[in-house]
Amino acid sequence: MYRHSLRKRIAIAFAMCVAVLSVAWGFAFFAAIKLTEDHVLQQQLRHAAESYPAITTNLRGYEDVASLPPPLREWAQANPDEGLYEFEAEELHVAVLSTNNKNPATDNQQHRAYVVFDVARIESASSGDWWWLLIITSVVGVLGILGFGLGVIVITRAVAPVAQLARVVADIDLEHLSAGDHKRIESSQFGDDEVGLLAGTIEKTLERIGAFVARERYFTASASHELRTPITVITGALELLEQSDLSAVDAKLVDRVRRATLDMKTTIEMFLCLARETDDGLYDEQFLVAPLVSQAIDQQRHLLNGKFINVEIEHLANPKVCGHPQAFSIAVNNLVRNAFEYTLAGQGPITIRIKEQELLVTNELNSDGQHTQAEVSSLHGYGLGLGIVQRLCERNGWSFSFHAHEAHVAARISW
Repeated sequence: MYRHSLRKRIAIAFAMCVAVLSVAWGFAFFAAIKLTEDHVLQQQLRHAAESYPAITTNLRGYEDVASLPPPLREWAQANPDEGLYEFEAEELHVAVLSTNNKNPATDNQQHRAYVVFDVARIESASSGDWWWLLIITSVVGVLGILGFGLGVIVITRAVAPVAQLARVVADIDLEHLSAGDHKRIESSQFGDDEVGLLAGTIEKTLERIGAFVARERYFTASASHELRTPITVITGALELLEQSDLSAVDAKLVDRVRRATLDMKTTIEMFLCLARETDDGLYDEQFLVAPLVSQAIDQQRHLLNGKFINVEIEHLANPKVCGHPQAFSIAVNNLVRNAFEYTLAGQGPITIRIKEQELLVTNELNSDGQHTQAEVSSLHGYGLGLGIVQRLCERNGWSFSFHAHEAHVAARISW
């Protein structure tokens, strides 16, 4: 259980990491200064021991230019200003002082004193410098690696709840949700911070989705039986009526009832097909296109009675489609029905072209193209509408397109 919010924990972790690294670097620099100081003193003591019993000193004062070491005489004759000077080639450090306040002069001539520090025997040799550079570089590298490791550990611990929640969510199969998937989140273990709020929201969302899926499965299972039963009863009654002696008027009425029953059955099947989350693998079934097209034409041919319209079927290929055959049949029935319904008497022909990768249904508009154009271009044509066809195609991975021109309308299903 975490007592602080995620933002505060990350801020605290970052501050702790910076503080620890600052202290480490401080100790490292302090140790480097102390080692350098000890090294210089040891070099001076070693140089004095080598000169024993005549103790020599590396620090000397000069008031006369002529008494300076030969490498400095020419430079001193130029009367340099007060300050500190370094001569790297001669390994000498020189301090120039003014002595006018001690020996006042009657003229404006400035008197100089020189303090010379000979570091030739104190500074390390080049090989020693390289060793010191290697040691310092190694220390810096080790501190950098330790700082990086410390940062990774601290930040990892700070964001551990987020990583844990991500792992739990990743293990959930979103394509096959069950009613108990929300219990795997266990939002109570994440505390009351931002991660706990996110976990609680995900848990409640998954619970609602699981309940919705359960209701959907129960509804489709119940509706499939309850809606199909009266259709079956009506169909059976119509078959008995058709076997009896009916007048021409009664036979016509029975035929209308039969067509309306068939339309209702198709409507029920289509909505159940769209409502189902899963359909027992029927979306991977292979089926032929041509028989379903012929069946749709036969079912909707009554719409052409008295219109004198030709229906041309062009079998340019005999393709097989992968998907839900019932969904494809519903989509084709809707397109054929729209074409038959919106084509006026004496116009046409209605062309149904079957290709290797697509099915194309084309029908003519009326002469002015205004009434039909306005209706079909909105994708809400006769009956269930082209929007349903669009959803069926999307569900099965097919492509649906619809184009309304001044002279004709073309609907295309591609796979």
